[in-house]
Amino acid sequence: MTAGTAQGRPVTRLAELRRLCPLAAGLAAVGVAVPPLYGLAHRYELVQAVQFSVFAMVVPALVVTGAPRGSLWPRAHRFLEHAAAQRVAHPEPFRAVALLALFMCAAIAWRTPGAVEAIGHNPWLLGVEALSLVAIGVGFWSELLEAGPLVPRTGRPFRAVMAAVAMWTVWTISYLAGFSSTSWYTGFDNVVGHGLSAAADQQFATGVAWLIAAVVFMPVVFSSLITWLRSEDGLDGEVHRSAVRPGPG
Repeated sequence: MTAGTAQGRPVTRLAELRRLCPLAAGLAAVGVAVPPLYGLAHRYELVQAVQFSVFAMVVPALVVTGAPRGSLWPRAHRFLEHAAAQRVAHPEPFRAVALLALFMCAAIAWRTPGAVEAIGHNPWLLGVEALSLVAIGVGFWSELLEAGPLVPRTGRPFRAVMAAVAMWTVWTISYLAGFSSTSWYTGFDNVVGHGLSAAADQQFATGVAWLIAAVVFMPVVFSSLITWLRSEDGLDGEVHRSAVRPGPG
């Protein structure tokens, strides 16, 4: 009895942590969209990079991680079961690739100089950015992680590659903007002698985007590869099947 209880505790704690993930996602989304960060985003590229990173990567990852499982959210779970049945009926990997392409296009589009400057002059565009990035991100992350009854359409090695490509996309955009000889984003009100200089702001923004992308995507890359290598469908399984496969005679 004691052993059974002990074995059940990690599962219960994990379920409780997953239940908190949507709440954490909501708090993160609201936190970067209201003062003081909202006001600071007009002054510093760093803060707007944090907003982008939260909407594009942190919130979608938390939402999918906390996807309804069983009795936690019965109605949402039934919806996901229906979606899972459709995914089983149409398991084409190109849909996962299409979601990766959408994520890459959205990430690039919202970090172009025109988009960043437009958000600074039109506050309502921040909501459009948030909704589009979160919606696309949730769809993409459902192809990286098991979301309740939803199972990704692709195998773990392919998921690791998709996560790495998404991470490199964010890294590349950030690198080009952060280490350019001229500033990509000229709409920020950096005041000489007050706060961050334009150059420091640019480099800190790059570092923040790199860090958040690594924290979010690296665990998916490594856990997918390690789990695959340890499973019977991984490298050991292939070696074993080759060893026991009968010859042509």
